[in-house]
Amino acid sequence: METKSSVSSVLLVLSLYSMLFNFGLGSPASNNGKWKLLKKSIGVSSMHMALLPNDKVIVFDRTDAGPSNLTLPQERCRKDQICYAHSVEFNPGNRNFRPLTISTDTWCSSGALSQNGELIQTGGYQLGERVVRHLKPCVDCDWIEEQNGLNVPRWYASNQVLPDGRIVIVGGRFQFNYEFVPKSKLYSLPFLVETRSSAKVPNNLYPFVHLAPDGNLFVFANDRAILLDYVKNIVVKKFPVLPGGVSRNYPSTGSSALLPISLVGQKSTGTNYQAEAEVLVCGGTVPDANLKADAGVFVPASKTCGRLVITSANPKWEREEMPINRVMGDMILLPTGDVLIINGAAKGTAGWGVAREPVLSPVLYKPGNKKPNRFEILSPTTIPRLYHSTAHLLSDGRVLLGGSNPNANYNFTALYPTELSLEAFSPPYLSPSSKSRPVISWVRPGLELSYVQKFVVRFRLNYEAEKIYVTMVAPSFTTHSFAMNQRLLVLDTGNVRKSSAKKPGSKSNYYSVESYAPARPELAPPGYYLLFVVCEGVPSRGMWVRIKK
Repeated sequence: METKSSVSSVLLVLSLYSMLFNFGLGSPASNNGKWKLLKKSIGVSSMHMALLPNDKVIVFDRTDAGPSNLTLPQERCRKDQICYAHSVEFNPGNRNFRPLTISTDTWCSSGALSQNGELIQTGGYQLGERVVRHLKPCVDCDWIEEQNGLNVPRWYASNQVLPDGRIVIVGGRFQFNYEFVPKSKLYSLPFLVETRSSAKVPNNLYPFVHLAPDGNLFVFANDRAILLDYVKNIVVKKFPVLPGGVSRNYPSTGSSALLPISLVGQKSTGTNYQAEAEVLVCGGTVPDANLKADAGVFVPASKTCGRLVITSANPKWEREEMPINRVMGDMILLPTGDVLIINGAAKGTAGWGVAREPVLSPVLYKPGNKKPNRFEILSPTTIPRLYHSTAHLLSDGRVLLGGSNPNANYNFTALYPTELSLEAFSPPYLSPSSKSRPVISWVRPGLELSYVQKFVVRFRLNYEAEKIYVTMVAPSFTTHSFAMNQRLLVLDTGNVRKSSAKKPGSKSNYYSVESYAPARPELAPPGYYLLFVVCEGVPSRGMWVRIKK
């Protein structure tokens, strides 16, 4: 990619997003979305959230904040006789939940799903700062804690699954380095020292980490980024500073997403396919906003966003503005390829009691549209989701929201009380006025895929469809406004066939579409993905598939 001219790179990007727009990724919403309260209380505030391949959602809080509103069975009380749960498994299908047991503190920790679908959760506070925790997607499974799984303490670090199946952990408070799970060598990363000193306050915690299509890591901290070869421990590219004087990482806390990666054209090039990749960074605030908020001065959050083609030979930030100022907003990739920006506040920063003016309306960002037609304000919730709130895409296409606790413990009389509820937001594509959803009936040869493998997806519709494409979404680990390991791939497809046979009395049309799995693990690390068929801008329910090395 480095040998391409800047003109060539720009043309490729324009071509990519033109293609995405034509496929319907930029199609206008027919309404503004819908909210539904799923559970008034699960007893635990959702500081961290992850979706497992069995469609169960794992949510958990810190363990040192005193009593939660959920008790453990007596036989699972900790040795110090503390019998409060700080983690639950939630089933979105029937809204049931069960308490889980965590012994060490998970405050401001990180995580990712392994290639086997196991939740790997790293770090935390005090006795939890070097712990690696494991939770398998099975009936009645509980947390298993590896007490010395990390080389150094990890508090406010970020994780990313790698092409070889390992998980990298980057940064954390006073940790200017990175390491891996399984545990191995520790590597220095001076970039984290430089970005901290440039802001004069620690605005580089929870750095934004994305896996680039060449296998290197894009690491963003404060207002700048590098491309890191983590194997050789060398910086292969320094990106321009994102202008504007805004810090984007904790406690200024903007958010970031790797925009959809198009694999269209891969079938003709196979493993040599060169994918373009673009990163979006939005929100945050000025570097000293946290200090001012501690003194009672709540600075307005930023509206600004930056888009950067990280695979370009001459990358430059493209700036634009959200319709709403936002700090602590979550960016969630939807199956269509659009980005939902949700949660957060219009003033202040992340931290205890230092944000004001909750932003109740999510915003839909359509990367395939041209400026200024990329943003759309959606229907508001009634529940503020501030510090320590989370969001996650579900397999049915809704987005699950939980948490918000800008208090040092569980406090239900504060200005912004501790929030124990879970609610779901249905994006506009699920509105009654939208076309009905495609329904996947099978994937052949099966749900386990090899790299560059051709497979066929069969689905049914009750109308004639023209705009059809297939996406794969990697499940994320979300906390502190960053969805770690989030990734969406627009798959290369071949023939789309409509079956001439119909069941008696059925209004459904049956289709099959040839698709091609990603060519190599740098494009899609091994593990579980949600497979969606999108017709006329409306996604099916996701089906779990697994890419194996």
